[in-house]
Amino acid sequence: MGRPPKCRRVEFMPHITFFKPAGVPLWRLDEITLTVEEVEALRLKDMDGLEQEACAERMGVSRPTFQRILTGARGKVTRALVEGKAIKVEGGNFEYVARRLRCGKCRTEWEPRLPGDKDTICPKCGSETATQLPAKYGGKRGMHRHQGEYNKE
Repeated sequence: MGRPPKCRRVEFMPHITFFKPAGVPLWRLDEITLTVEEVEALRLKDMDGLEQEACAERMGVSRPTFQRILTGARGKVTRALVEGKAIKVEGGNFEYVARRLRCGKCRTEWEPRLPGDKDTICPKCGSETATQLPAKYGGKRGMHRHQGEYNKE
């Protein structure tokens, strides 16, 4: 029996968790499920444009593990688009770690609302000198796989 999968770090929790093709009733669609860490892998690599080594480091996994997560996520999204399936985002084995920014001028700290937002402007003084702080580990736990089921902790 193999060892249990390592908990992956995730900096973004999706607010929209269901996508479906337009014009097709939901009852006629098959669903494909993406885990939260698969969405995070897509976000880091394809949206933020980071190198795989940096993505793996941010998620707290090895580069080959990151590659497997990313390949699986891309395959699921491709199948959903080509075969006209709905995509549901849920579950996984992750730990949420909030991304924080600090103003270089007044030292105010804040969390951006969404990834890619232009939230790098300080909400207090309006300066554009924000830098990302190192992630604080030990954040909120997400969904954890336990004996084939997903449980919230």
